[in-house]
Amino acid sequence: MNLFSNVLKFVSKNSTEPSIQRVSKTDIDLSQLIEKVICELKSKKRLYDISLSYLESGKAVMALTPEESLDILMVALVRLGNRRHKQADNWGIDRYEFAGEEAIIRGVLKRSLPYTRDHILLMLKVLSEAKTLSTYQFPIAPIVKATEIFYSDSNEDMEAKKLLEKIAENIHKTSEGRADERRLADRVLRILSSDGNAVIPISMGEAWGDQAVKDIQSFDESIQLAWSDLFKTCQNTKPSKPSKKWIKEAQTSLDKIGRENFVKYTTTWFSLLDKPRTITLTRRNEFKTDLNLVFNDSNADLIKGLVWCCSIEESSEIASALTKVGIISFKKIPGVGAKSTRIGNAVIYALSAMPGRSGLYQLAVLKIKVKYRHAISLLEKSLAAAAEREGFSVDELTEMGVPSFGLDDVGLGEEVLGDFTALLTVSGFNSIDLTWRKEDGKIQKTVPSLVKENFGAELKELKGNIKDIKSMLSIQKERLENLFLIANIWDFDTWKDRYINHPLVGVFARKLIWMFEDGDNKCLAIFEDDLFKNVSGDDVSEIVKESKVSLWHPISSSVEEIRAWRERLYTLELTQPFKQAHREVYLLTDAERTTNTYSNRFASHVIKQHQFNALASTRGWHYTLQGAWDGGYDDICSIRLDQYNLYAQFWVNTIGEYGNDTSESGIFLYVSSDQVRFYEVRPDMNGLNDANINRDQPIPLEQVPALVFSEIFRDVDLFVGICSVGNDPEWSDGGPDGRYSNYWHEFSFGDLSASAQTRKEIFKYLVPKLKIGSQCKFIDKFLVVEGKRRIYKIHLGSGNILMEPNNQYLCIVTDSKKHTMDKGVFLPFEGDKTLSMILSKAVLLAADDKIKDPLINAQIDHR
Repeated sequence: MNLFSNVLKFVSKNSTEPSIQRVSKTDIDLSQLIEKVICELKSKKRLYDISLSYLESGKAVMALTPEESLDILMVALVRLGNRRHKQADNWGIDRYEFAGEEAIIRGVLKRSLPYTRDHILLMLKVLSEAKTLSTYQFPIAPIVKATEIFYSDSNEDMEAKKLLEKIAENIHKTSEGRADERRLADRVLRILSSDGNAVIPISMGEAWGDQAVKDIQSFDESIQLAWSDLFKTCQNTKPSKPSKKWIKEAQTSLDKIGRENFVKYTTTWFSLLDKPRTITLTRRNEFKTDLNLVFNDSNADLIKGLVWCCSIEESSEIASALTKVGIISFKKIPGVGAKSTRIGNAVIYALSAMPGRSGLYQLAVLKIKVKYRHAISLLEKSLAAAAEREGFSVDELTEMGVPSFGLDDVGLGEEVLGDFTALLTVSGFNSIDLTWRKEDGKIQKTVPSLVKENFGAELKELKGNIKDIKSMLSIQKERLENLFLIANIWDFDTWKDRYINHPLVGVFARKLIWMFEDGDNKCLAIFEDDLFKNVSGDDVSEIVKESKVSLWHPISSSVEEIRAWRERLYTLELTQPFKQAHREVYLLTDAERTTNTYSNRFASHVIKQHQFNALASTRGWHYTLQGAWDGGYDDICSIRLDQYNLYAQFWVNTIGEYGNDTSESGIFLYVSSDQVRFYEVRPDMNGLNDANINRDQPIPLEQVPALVFSEIFRDVDLFVGICSVGNDPEWSDGGPDGRYSNYWHEFSFGDLSASAQTRKEIFKYLVPKLKIGSQCKFIDKFLVVEGKRRIYKIHLGSGNILMEPNNQYLCIVTDSKKHTMDKGVFLPFEGDKTLSMILSKAVLLAADDKIKDPLINAQIDHR
């Protein structure tokens, strides 16, 4: 029995209305007319933009009486539905048959026809039983319109309602989030939904949406309806920002929901946006976007609308939550770009438009954290406009907006929970400790069971606060290091309030060396024991309190003064958040004076392009991956230095050929490094594009300020040092076809870079203090470790190892997250993974008789 018979049986059995009666024409007659339409389409070779009036057979269809039109509509729809019921996609379907049947259905549905309930149920039954339901496969919209008109004066029909719900569910399942089909599904649900029933147009399968539906269904009916109305408003988010009418509609729903409830639930849903899908979608093929990695298109509209709603009233809690939404939205997805620029841009708008300064402070945080190239420009413009509106500079707004996260003093916070007091201690980027003080003053590290039982919500909030602190520490560490190039100068009281005494920023600021200037008098000092002390440990607090303050860069000091400050850090065992006293200084060389406008200091290195692109982004450089397509070879890595009216370029060239040396998407895996150049920014310049690059002339390197020169060269040295294939043990054979064998050995065991020379100096201080100190010595560019079985030479630049007596290469692949270095070992700064890696290798090899790894042992024993 075919689908048409099943449908008629269903209608006859379940309807209270009379069954569809046949008129004079038989099913065969109608099918023959449909076939004529299909044959005429084939003869005209027409598949798209079909109008029945253009076909002789089509004119015959349009000439049918209303009753006859209903019959041919039913037959055409069942034919199409019967085929779709068997075939889930377009493969194997005669496209002319599909085009003809669809043209008849669309043409007939344009007419005003005397539908009965049986006709409507039959149409809905066909749609509900389709394996897949998309506007590409069915003329859904005109059927929905006919159903809307039929039920315009009624909301009572349980049979139709169940079919409509099934249709909406099928549309959501197969629409892949397309907004037009999502809106169509919502129309379907509203047909038999009375004014007293809430419709939540969320596509299920995303963690936030599932939780939202669960929460809303638990509310009273009036609150459910308010949320339903708000989501209806949130669906209309096509413009870049909301209109006054949109805001007014949203405000009406928000007033019914209540501000407190909106903040509570919205922040909860936002916190789930980065969670994996609860229903995994099947990826059709490798060329299609993996929809599990992006937001459902219809849900993205709703999230965007909720974000807009957050701009209406000031809330520091909402502003903080929006920042996290922005970071998630601008996260880069392979083959896609940003996860959702639609939502990310809405976040920028909401933070900018929010009354008060809470949104602006978080906008400054977002600017530091987001590295997505196309978002940076919008963030900069929005932040500049907001800062001007408030009467501050962007830098001031950024400083003022750092939250304290409830800390009572620099790095210290307390919260009483029953008989226990939670003690939060923040002493560094990777040093956040939560302990518990009992009433008798004793301290315990584990969470008390009474706190778990009686203060679950507070404990969860406390742990979430710790997570937020860690994230903010990362942001502030980056911001502080950027001060070298920004070169800000503060008056003493403002600086002390925003840096030294700030509960969070002070954790880092108190470990840095600052320059104090009062006229011609200059003094360097660090905050120690609640006093400002110079390199000799003398109290200079009275001297500096009237000074202007800036962050000290070692390029402004003599070698002797730099060395003295390094010794001071060793004495204090003070770990700086990044390299300052040990910061590499790059000076202009004679070779660069000769080349004049460019430097080849870092040329001819083979670097991994994807890793380079990611690292350059974190350092504020702009670069686009180069690939094997027209124009894909032309990008230059650039950074704009507005404070100095300059921009810098680091040239790289693609290596290899398409296929052998590219990814599946055609992006080159490796590039070779080339020149570094500097240019002046022209007044009419708008972005670092090809037109600017081709038009401008590089300036002589001697005209570049020494600090700018040093910091840019330090970045480029970092790019080469980290991204070079010389760091990869798998390239020890020279990489693809052995083409880079000489390069790998030269990089792995060649001359030390500036950062490696600094590393050597630190090791000379540290190693003698270690248990393995007596087994170690320094020869040229190596740390030499005498083990029980062999002698090992660890290169202080790459960390690669040679074994004596025959300089045999030893491959040890380390996990950067699981170094075995003693946590008690003092390091003068954070962030040098190569230093930690070399130290862990030295400790391992000093006790080579205890190594259990069979791969390492096999190499050591082989001679």
